[in-house]
Amino acid sequence: MSTEFLTKQANTIRFLCADMVQAASSGHPGAPMGLADIATVLSNHLKINPANPTWLNRDRIVFSGGHASSLVYSLLHLWGFDLTIDDLKNFRQTGSKTPGHPEYGHTQGIEITTGPLGQGVANAVGFAMASSYAKYCLNSETANIIDHHVYCLCGDGDLQEGISYEALSTAGHQKLSNLTLIYDSNDITIEGDISIAWSEDVQKRFEAIGFDVVTIDGHNFEAIDFALTNSRNSNNPTLIIAKTKIGRGAATLEGSHHTHGAPLGEDELAASKKKAGFNPEESFIIPADVKAAFDKTKKGQEQNKAWDKLVKKDLPLSEQNETLNALLNPNYSKVQYPDFSDTKEIATRDSNHQILNAIAKAVPSFIGGSADLAPSNKTELKGLGDFPKGRNIHFGIKEHSMAAISNAMNLYGLFKVYNATFFIFSDYLKPAARVAALSNIPTHFIWTHDSIGVGEDGATHQPIEQLSQFRAMPNFYTFRPADATENVRCWQKALTMSAPTAFVCSRQKLKTLKPTKEYGDVENGGYLLTRREGATVTLMASGSEVMLALQTACHLEDDYDIKCNIVSVPCFDLLCEQPQEYIDTIINPTHIKIAIEASRSFEWYKFADHFIGMDSFGASGPANELFEQFGFTIPSLKEKINSIVEE
Repeated sequence: MSTEFLTKQANTIRFLCADMVQAASSGHPGAPMGLADIATVLSNHLKINPANPTWLNRDRIVFSGGHASSLVYSLLHLWGFDLTIDDLKNFRQTGSKTPGHPEYGHTQGIEITTGPLGQGVANAVGFAMASSYAKYCLNSETANIIDHHVYCLCGDGDLQEGISYEALSTAGHQKLSNLTLIYDSNDITIEGDISIAWSEDVQKRFEAIGFDVVTIDGHNFEAIDFALTNSRNSNNPTLIIAKTKIGRGAATLEGSHHTHGAPLGEDELAASKKKAGFNPEESFIIPADVKAAFDKTKKGQEQNKAWDKLVKKDLPLSEQNETLNALLNPNYSKVQYPDFSDTKEIATRDSNHQILNAIAKAVPSFIGGSADLAPSNKTELKGLGDFPKGRNIHFGIKEHSMAAISNAMNLYGLFKVYNATFFIFSDYLKPAARVAALSNIPTHFIWTHDSIGVGEDGATHQPIEQLSQFRAMPNFYTFRPADATENVRCWQKALTMSAPTAFVCSRQKLKTLKPTKEYGDVENGGYLLTRREGATVTLMASGSEVMLALQTACHLEDDYDIKCNIVSVPCFDLLCEQPQEYIDTIINPTHIKIAIEASRSFEWYKFADHFIGMDSFGASGPANELFEQFGFTIPSLKEKINSIVEE
């Protein structure tokens, strides 16, 4: 295409984006206008099918700077996705398909929810890692089922966030040649020129972590095309440093940080259109030839059809096709879970290890790893090799990027991904866990060393407030199993859920419960573990405190004739979703209701009249001594509960 027509395409994008922001009276026109030339050329390189947005072999494109959402929506409309011109006009309005930051599952064509800067960079690495492992599983010398590419557009803010460095160093280490990072290097952030806070040599940084790096004029169509073509043929991940001007095409504000997060204004927008040869009196205008040039529907359908033929006709009975079907359709009914009925005691991190391996043995799509803690988290999949040619992923000591990478791998379409660290370090990955909850991404988080039971490592490594943090998060389900069998039942429930789940497991050994009834209704989040005739008190607990509650109840009856029912609550979040009728059957509303947990969990007051928990951070010492110091022993609990009853 001629430079003149490419410019017409790019200007159409610029003014669509500017019109959207102007109509909404809010938004970010600067980056979209600066990226319009790159977006125009990139469109010619993409393999996507708007008629089948979930086609497995499509290219993935991630807009890490989610604030540039007007660009995202403009492109989706131009490419042919289910996004109308009226949707663009409704930008940032209540209930629209075009919210302020793009959201997966809300708008067709959005690959993953981005917003917090840097998340999308790590997500792109996750897509590239999933693609890399999919190639290993599915491709052969004669047939490549997977040959797509991953593109990520990011800006100065993305690269300043720590998560981007975590993730991109992983990409370099793994030699993810299927990843191209397009860096919109306009040298502008909200506060002004980046020099006020940032002065590193980005090229040297990326070369040091194994990227091919090329610097181009981000407004030169030929240079953009050449860089994108080379990146797809590279043996390493590629960084394209595209030197651009924020607000490109604005009449007087081109290059100004004032275009970052506010409308151009009617006069500036009209002058900008006039300067580019567009009618300043018209808005949301897409010339017919421009729409036809951008539309990916016909070509995408042809590419998709050829791929379907390869998979369904050319390889109908092949091992490749069988593997693809097994990955696409995980059968959890084949899992032979371990039997812990004769086990006297075992840490839930250890029972979790056996459960993970049982799932992995039966389900080839089950894959994951730890942030350099697999021996302590007990998360190694035995005999299944190391990524990229095996199912054990070594994420490195990078909790935040680990979680964001896992989110993307779970959305790729073939894999069920878990990740693991100590519970205290869930603080480092919480933003990615939140995005998973917001987007219904079924990532499994495994967090071990769950309380003051960590022991000698001390207060810095002992979770106190973390349970409350994740229980407070909507659409996030935190399981804290009381013993090995309850752990099995929790996993059986979690594998059916379309939301993120976390398993909070003990370092110390826990005695098995041996309930008279078969572990009750674990899938409801809580169940009546023991019922005593004539009980006037209900004790509720999770994890290691369930057995402690059981033992304390025996002493209360013997010493004070106080009879207690015991309720185990492996998943507080699920229990909160149950109808009141069910809750009343396990937590008698006429009882004195007391919750026990070695944490700062004030949320228990939703069900309890009284809570016995942690009032401070932990300390360093042997675990049994710490439980005694902080009042989690039978004698201490017995006296506290008796005092409550006597009030």
